[in-house]
Amino acid sequence: MGGTSVLTKENVKTKYINTNLPESNINVLVESASRVIAPLWPISMFAARHPWMGLEKQTFHQVADRLKHTRDVDIYPSASMILSAKNIGEIDEDFVKMGLQRWLDSQSFTIPQDEAERFCLNALKLEPLPANLLSSPELEKWAEEYNGLNPDRTENTFMQPISSHVENQNGERLVNILDHHVIKWCKLYLDDSQAGWTMPNREEGFYRAWKRLIPYDPALHKKQRNSLKDWPEEAELALQKALHLLEIPESEIQTYLEGHLLSLPGWAGMMLWRSQQSKQEQALLTEYLAVRISMEWALLNPYLPLSHQRYEKKASIAPLLSSWIYWGDLTIAKWSEMPEAKQKEYLSFAYSFDDRVQRKLWLEAWEQTYADRLSQKIISNQRKTYDKKSVLAQFAFCIDVRSEPFRRQLEKEGPFETMGMAGFFGVPIATSELASQHSHASLPVILKPKHKIKESADKKALQSYQERKLAIHSISYTFKTMKQNVLASLHLPELSGPFLSLQMVARSFVPITAARFIRNLGHTWLRKPNTTLFLNHVPHREEEIAVGFSKEEKVNYARQALKMMNLTKDFAPLVVICGHGSKSTNNPYASSLDCGACGGASGGFNARVLATLCNLPEVREALSYEGIIIPADTVFIAAEHQTTVDELHWLYVPELSQAAKEAFNRIEAILPKVSQQANAERLAQLPNFQSDMKNPKAEAHRFAEDWSEIRPEWGLARNAAFIIGQRELTEDCDLEGRAFLHNYDWKQDESGDLLANIIAGPGTVTQWINLQYYASTVAPHYYGSGNKATQTVTAGLGVMQGNGSDLLSGLPWQSVMQSDHEAYHSPLRLLIVIQAPNEYVKRLLENDSAFREKVQNGWLRLASVDPEGYWKNW
Repeated sequence: MGGTSVLTKENVKTKYINTNLPESNINVLVESASRVIAPLWPISMFAARHPWMGLEKQTFHQVADRLKHTRDVDIYPSASMILSAKNIGEIDEDFVKMGLQRWLDSQSFTIPQDEAERFCLNALKLEPLPANLLSSPELEKWAEEYNGLNPDRTENTFMQPISSHVENQNGERLVNILDHHVIKWCKLYLDDSQAGWTMPNREEGFYRAWKRLIPYDPALHKKQRNSLKDWPEEAELALQKALHLLEIPESEIQTYLEGHLLSLPGWAGMMLWRSQQSKQEQALLTEYLAVRISMEWALLNPYLPLSHQRYEKKASIAPLLSSWIYWGDLTIAKWSEMPEAKQKEYLSFAYSFDDRVQRKLWLEAWEQTYADRLSQKIISNQRKTYDKKSVLAQFAFCIDVRSEPFRRQLEKEGPFETMGMAGFFGVPIATSELASQHSHASLPVILKPKHKIKESADKKALQSYQERKLAIHSISYTFKTMKQNVLASLHLPELSGPFLSLQMVARSFVPITAARFIRNLGHTWLRKPNTTLFLNHVPHREEEIAVGFSKEEKVNYARQALKMMNLTKDFAPLVVICGHGSKSTNNPYASSLDCGACGGASGGFNARVLATLCNLPEVREALSYEGIIIPADTVFIAAEHQTTVDELHWLYVPELSQAAKEAFNRIEAILPKVSQQANAERLAQLPNFQSDMKNPKAEAHRFAEDWSEIRPEWGLARNAAFIIGQRELTEDCDLEGRAFLHNYDWKQDESGDLLANIIAGPGTVTQWINLQYYASTVAPHYYGSGNKATQTVTAGLGVMQGNGSDLLSGLPWQSVMQSDHEAYHSPLRLLIVIQAPNEYVKRLLENDSAFREKVQNGWLRLASVDPEGYWKNW
């Protein structure tokens, strides 16, 4: 038959799957297996995703072990990252020693303590064993003769696809060929925007469309096509049949499905996300696995039957013995004198204190060093004591880490107070912008919009705007249609070449001037008129979300937001609700620089909605009956913080009272200085920024507008903490743009409900963001998205490396790395700091089992600051 299989040892007696297994059971198994992957949103609505969100019932270390064992994916920071952090002073080695002592105390070995400590401390230097020692004849002789150690567990053959163990005549593993086929079919089915011709029978679903076409696939041999010709019509039956023919034991089906999902976690994650969006595609992940495993059987069929074997993996003795010689000062002579039982214990000790345990201790020390230094900043903080009544303006920002430096610079320039809350400001809406037939959700992806808010304008202005927008849309549509038409595309270069060549030259050599010209041309042509928001409730069909709010809902959302930002009294004359967004050019990952939680949506629209609600007389009147009295001269306005250039743009400024106007004028006067200082601080962190640059603002615009710039900003890189408390706790602290900041006053939260909501909502989102950056840094080849310069945008969904890779799910290399060899993002698990009495935190942990699980299993860390200012690690 040609080809080879590594599964050719004795059979194991197992009970194989029954082809009459109920369809509901196979769907349940697919759902259970899906916990090993995470949903993947399209790149146009990028949302941070925690790659291990379904695995939190296991400890972080257990998941790390499993991924290393099954996929050879290492999720601990590499030795080079750790040593680099140590060299620049980010890790206090005393914490490493403390962690080591705890590890030693948890072990039951009888090795003398001084020998064990010496061995471990030398191993923790993370130096590789010398090659000449590993290959020495004397050591190899001892390793060959020794048979006393086998500490590894029995491995499960079915944790990986069978095709990963089989090679064809050319020495290529069949799983790689299978991946290539599956990627092709996924691209065909999922493409919503790029393909000129859609996949035939696509409306019937992924599996049925594939089944109709697979008999004609020229990439398969005739026998392979024929073997699938009479395959079942239903995906569930096809999946069962393939598993039966591959002789997967019933007890191993879920594990086997998990192995296939982990083979292409990006494409599988996209299928999972799609399955959660509509009832029509709710079985899409089952269909995906039916296609994949059916094709696996077709590829494997010439090599069947194969023998499935559970086997014990022998630990390699040479490295273990070498480690005792190199790190434990053990000689071969002394080793040879030891009884076999003692030799086994020494080798077992070295095996237990492996590379992953060593780097686990370093990671925990790195995290503890950061927590210790943050606690010192907070506890020693000299708090401001100005009277809140003298505050000229109050600003509500998103908790995003990029807001912290801007807030700090703003507070330096005047009597301003800043607050933090989730950047959708508690308004669960889908936005419908002027002259748009579509709406998009503008809230964290873990929530669903409950209301649609539309922009409206004067009828005459609206008609003119629609006509201009339609003209631009028509030109764009014609250009795209010509590109995808066989005959028209032949003439397109002649028609568009002169204009596009001019644009290319201008954007390449004078990027700022070109960008300003194109932007001004767009503004002049489109000239969006002044708009109002349609906030009043409109009756709707049952299957649609409501348009606008009822009076009760208006009051409820305003009250909820004010309480969440801890602003229920002492109102300043001007309250600014600040959303945030980002602007960059030629950047597939542009949406990842908007709100990290809201699927690429910026928070400006939400800010405008909340500010408008808080200005409504009926809302203020209703709130006053509840004790939230907003003075008559207090005005709410809306702005957007542009993070790429650190500027504040006004979105909604109604008629201002005299006091509010004075505050507004003061803000306008100091904003240029705030922007200049914030840009100088932020740009200094970029690797190609010139420290002697005299105009940081101009340089920030260049980064945003130059289409060759691969790093317009750092985004949320280096995020490390989520601080929940009053602003006075951190007001004078330079948090280096590494902390999410959420206002919270425990004295106003006797029931603990407010804290519970912060943890369940923003707490979950910040953890997702943190672990997205963590995963993209420590395992960029598996959880990142590679080099921006070599990415291919595919199917309008996401990016690939080349034309045959997994759909890449994480952040690009340039978002987390300072250079090819130096990380910028510090891969630390999120530290949540709560300012509240200890009993509040205890109650939270008792009532929220999911949060307690995350803390206990090492998915995040928890600390608190009590009313007396004492810091406690939980």
